[in-house]
Amino acid sequence: MADALRIGIAGLGTVGAALVRILQQRSNELAVSCGRPLVVTAVSARDRTRDRGADLSGITWYDDPLELAASADIDVFVELVGGANGAAHDSVRAALARGVHVVTANKALLAYHGVDLARIAEANSVILNYEAAVAGGIPVIKAMRESLTGNSFSRIYGIMNGTCNYILTRMEKEGLSFADCLAEAQRLGYAEADPAFDIDGNDTAHKLAILTTLAFGSEIAADEIYLEGISNISIDDIHAAADLGYRIKLLGVAQRTETGIEQRVHPTMVPLDSVIAQVDGVTNAVALESDILGELLMVGPGAGGNATASAVLGDITDIAKSRPGAQQVPVLGRPAHLLEPYRQAAMRSHEGGYFIRLRVADRIGVFASIAGRMAENGISLESIVQHAKRQPEAGAPQTIILVTHATMEGAVRQAVSAIREEGYLVGEPQVIRIERPKNG
Repeated sequence: MADALRIGIAGLGTVGAALVRILQQRSNELAVSCGRPLVVTAVSARDRTRDRGADLSGITWYDDPLELAASADIDVFVELVGGANGAAHDSVRAALARGVHVVTANKALLAYHGVDLARIAEANSVILNYEAAVAGGIPVIKAMRESLTGNSFSRIYGIMNGTCNYILTRMEKEGLSFADCLAEAQRLGYAEADPAFDIDGNDTAHKLAILTTLAFGSEIAADEIYLEGISNISIDDIHAAADLGYRIKLLGVAQRTETGIEQRVHPTMVPLDSVIAQVDGVTNAVALESDILGELLMVGPGAGGNATASAVLGDITDIAKSRPGAQQVPVLGRPAHLLEPYRQAAMRSHEGGYFIRLRVADRIGVFASIAGRMAENGISLESIVQHAKRQPEAGAPQTIILVTHATMEGAVRQAVSAIREEGYLVGEPQVIRIERPKNG
């Protein structure tokens, strides 16, 4: 049997502790599968006294992850610290520069420094794996980097944040408000005390940026993503979507167009009978559309200690099985120096169009005015209806629901702006895109 693969782990939180336990509990099976033992020889963590449910005796401790990466006698550096900059970035860069393989679960790090880190890894002939950075336990990175080589991707989309999906699921199934569902998610540990990173769409955007590069061979462009979170989704939107045969999900979508690459994260209405509409709770789903395979939908746990640790472990075992001196899989799907400059496309038309909810004053001619503003901007309406669960009081504001045919983002925004100027809107309008998956 070959020499042991020596592993250094920076970060012993939920994921890091789970990883150590799995490596110790399944050491015999892993050694047989990989042809060599996998041994944790060094760790870095803030609190040495905390009980992590694993035997850490005999393991070298470092207070600073950078010191671990730069000096520990290891073959693989596992970064589970988190954050785009600081200790995470510095330690990963140091490990790669000294010829140590790296495994990370850090999507923010890759979204902002992935191309630079890929160049360093490839220059030093070492592996940089990051399966756990996108969609937790779903092996979408390996599929795109290896299994689907030769496919030309046209679109990728999916539910990539379990917190948002949990909140939207609870709102629909239990009729709770956004605020109530968020509070419950925080109580259960699905959402942070400051949930903005999740509910504003930033977490999904980082993951989407990585998948976009793998799909289209462009440099990572995390700041070139149209971003809209779920905090403005009301229970009225949930009910109206259901009445129309849709369910609201926060989707990340990237697609190649004639003018460039379009990346967007926003609440989306998907048909109730589509597969992705059935993905509930903290589960994630990623759909890949390509010329050879067609559409592949991958569904599974998107977060949690064991799910993320499983993905990290898979990356480690790939390194253990790799042959010294063999050509490595390019970090971002193609060699970093061959990645194309990112070219952003204008927001294009979307199959299925838009859902627009308006609260308007009870005046004669409002319907005609709304229809007129839509027509002036070249928008064809599939339906325009007054939406009410009960007969409203005379003079009370009315809710009007519009569903458009495929149209341009700019046209919708111009039409809504023109309606604002008419003076009969009450509150802010709601605009949600409609996506219809090709294969349901």
